[in-house]
Amino acid sequence: MSEKAIQKILVTGGAGFIGSHLVDRLLSEGYEVTVFDNLSSGNKKYIEPHLDKPNFTFLEADLLDEPAINKACCGIDMVYHAAANPDVRLGVENTKVHFDQNIRATYNLLEAMRKNEVPNLAFTSTSTVYGEATVIPTPEDYGPLVPISLYGASKLACEALITSYSHTFDMNCWIFRFANIIGSRSNHGIIFDFINKLRANPKSLEILGDGKQSKSYLHVPECVKAILFAVEHSRNTVNIFNIGSEDTLSATEIGEVVAEEMGLQDVEFTYTGGSRGWKGDVPKMRLDVAKLREIGWNARCTSQESVRNAVRELL
Repeated sequence: MSEKAIQKILVTGGAGFIGSHLVDRLLSEGYEVTVFDNLSSGNKKYIEPHLDKPNFTFLEADLLDEPAINKACCGIDMVYHAAANPDVRLGVENTKVHFDQNIRATYNLLEAMRKNEVPNLAFTSTSTVYGEATVIPTPEDYGPLVPISLYGASKLACEALITSYSHTFDMNCWIFRFANIIGSRSNHGIIFDFINKLRANPKSLEILGDGKQSKSYLHVPECVKAILFAVEHSRNTVNIFNIGSEDTLSATEIGEVVAEEMGLQDVEFTYTGGSRGWKGDVPKMRLDVAKLREIGWNARCTSQESVRNAVRELL
């Protein structure tokens, strides 16, 4: 990490799901925070409590607007880059969306950082960069990385840009490969979908695939703690960490938790069939988080606890 103390922080996508939780925490710790968000998937109400704070600035702008991001990076000590199109399934319908909103956006940010000599970048990546890993739990040094979704491919491209910029232009970066991060303010994903389906029809729940998809889930406050802990305790030029819980839950088990928390009984589960929920879905995912444990961080909730907490918050 740069010897200069970090005080002024830019959070791209700071009005989004993970970004806004990160902003809450950074402000509570006394940092000066600027949120840069085009509100395409974020929501201004998530940052509304901070709008009048002297150490907070909100810029409604797009990372594809190069002058806007160049100006935003002026005087910044560190960027938390959480802006992206988060919908993995969207790549099947629109092949350009993840290229523009993930790869081009990240390139524009890196160029702005280079021009303004911003030395530190933390990036929210994803477990989907691993593709269908043959080693589970999957460690950070697993390879080759063969993503099977356009979303995963775009995030892997972003990782490559970030690590190369770090080495070429004397930056430091932290890359976080997430399991399924869940909780309040989430506006997509399996729990969000199940709640909406059961509100529409409390007697039946359609589950994509065969319901046996088995994945790791982590409550968003735990994810934010892990990010900030790693930034504080790992200070190499390139720092890559998995973030997730150490167990998994199946899609059917999540359906059972959602139905139970909604007070519904005798819900009939139906399945669309096949091992995948959609094209590009990875049926089994659990990350090896030993690297985070080695620097002193441990998740304080299981996948089951994370899912139950998230369901209660979204309800």
